[in-house]
Amino acid sequence: MAMHALTGVSLVSLLSFGYLSWDWAKPSLVADAPAEAGEQPSAAPRQPPHIIFILTDDQGYHDVGYHGSDIETPTLDRLAAEGVKLENYYIQPICTPSRSQLLTGRYQIHTGLQHSIIRPRQPNCLPLDQVTLPQKLQELGYSTHMVGKWHLGFYRKECLPTRRGFDTFLGSLTGNVDYYTYDNCDGPGVCGFDLHEGESVAWGLSGQYSTLLYAQRVSHILASHSPRRPLFLYVAFQAVHTPLQSPRQYLYRYRTMGNVARRKYAAMVTCMDEAVRNITWALKRYGFYDNSVIIFSSDNGGQTFSGGSNWPLRGRKGTYWEGGVRGLGFVHSPLLKRKRWTSRALVHITDWYPTLVGLAGGTTSVADGLDGYDVWPAISEGRASPRTEILHNIDPLYNHARHGSLEGGFGIWNTAVQAAIRVGEWKLLTGDPGYGDWIPPQTLAAFPGSWWNLERMASARQAVWLFNISADPYEREDLAGQRPDVVRALLARLVDYNRTAIPVRYPAENPRAHPDFNGGAWGPWASDEEEDEEEEEGRARSLSRGHRKKKCKICKLRSFFRKLNTRLMSHRI
Repeated sequence: MAMHALTGVSLVSLLSFGYLSWDWAKPSLVADAPAEAGEQPSAAPRQPPHIIFILTDDQGYHDVGYHGSDIETPTLDRLAAEGVKLENYYIQPICTPSRSQLLTGRYQIHTGLQHSIIRPRQPNCLPLDQVTLPQKLQELGYSTHMVGKWHLGFYRKECLPTRRGFDTFLGSLTGNVDYYTYDNCDGPGVCGFDLHEGESVAWGLSGQYSTLLYAQRVSHILASHSPRRPLFLYVAFQAVHTPLQSPRQYLYRYRTMGNVARRKYAAMVTCMDEAVRNITWALKRYGFYDNSVIIFSSDNGGQTFSGGSNWPLRGRKGTYWEGGVRGLGFVHSPLLKRKRWTSRALVHITDWYPTLVGLAGGTTSVADGLDGYDVWPAISEGRASPRTEILHNIDPLYNHARHGSLEGGFGIWNTAVQAAIRVGEWKLLTGDPGYGDWIPPQTLAAFPGSWWNLERMASARQAVWLFNISADPYEREDLAGQRPDVVRALLARLVDYNRTAIPVRYPAENPRAHPDFNGGAWGPWASDEEEDEEEEEGRARSLSRGHRKKKCKICKLRSFFRKLNTRLMSHRI
């Protein structure tokens, strides 16, 4: 099928958050103090670099200028062009898993977060026994700050960002909020305010567009911090997750775009791009840039029903097709030994943990139980990546594929279970990977039905797929039938990984979490004693289920509606 390259009208940005000019040629806007006459510079040990990690939410693979998008992203394009583009970079298909793996360096199967996301009313959070990336950096003398979206649980105060390694925090705790009011509803009538500063509710900051607010906070942190002390800044933009909201001036430049959702989405991306510009400008102004490493990453694939595009990749957010797990990523830094090139080295979001700890002067060992690798030599010098495979996930709770079976997995793996793995150039998927469509760039309000149908892929009687991703990055030629030897080998790797998995933690929602019981805001609600009681009750329920021979009718109904709700929420996510 012919591929249609659709581009939008390019307009000049009129607003730049108050900064209308920036000389990119100057590596620093703060000059070093001149040395005294006759003074010889001393050979001081190199200071650990300042680390700025920028994470965007739901930005699609196609939604950046250097991937041929119709959306204007001049800052991201420039930073990527002057640094290293990561074009074999993988993330997770939804929010919580990517964030948990970034901050722990571990696969979901090793944190108990294999299934879905952490919902606002669930008594769940990033396991408290895990040493997080900011905690590790604090041990190495770093000042650590987080701005933006947390989405790693908050039911206890011990789960909050300021208890997990960050000196300061400004942002939201839940998965999505209104960009201006910071309200979030987790179902009809279950709504609350969600903007926090430290461990307090930031009522007074309501009304400011979150992308602008977060960029301003980053500038304030840089202005008040000494460049002599190493800094870790984790900027997790809410953009460009739904709801689709943008300041009017950014909408205007996309007024000719026919698809209304894409128009709003494009405006949000460009606004975020200019926020990154101002963060980089502040790094230069306050003397951080020369000794900084800027990492840019998306958290999952774009949501095609909400304006995002992963074209020409297959699938979307929430799926294990490339459109759900292939990430946008680049590194920009004066410290790179090799600049202005594109890396094809295999990199996964878990790799940032050991990589950044290594850059900070620390070490990691096998005893740390990390799944990530130090990939800095691969990025900075062009060496081979130490990573040769990626476990995308094993989710035993996701709806089992109707046509999967243990027999279909050579007797070693139940192919009804949702799982995905990449080994070398091969990628294997089992169970239900999610909607496997190829969705062209959405520059029109609607597509003719015949075109849409041509690009839909429904395999009702299939539960195993195999692709050579190096030769077929768009996953159009399934080789499972031709290479049963490779299928069997990758299934064996899934078995090996599954032996190391810990039980899934996905507890039932707690009505105590309702914002009405917390002054109208989302926030911690459980104490240590209540948590212990919930765990005891959960074990008791599991034990009683083991002795129960028959299920009552009401139990069957509850099970049915629970599964139905899971399907609905999975589709919504």
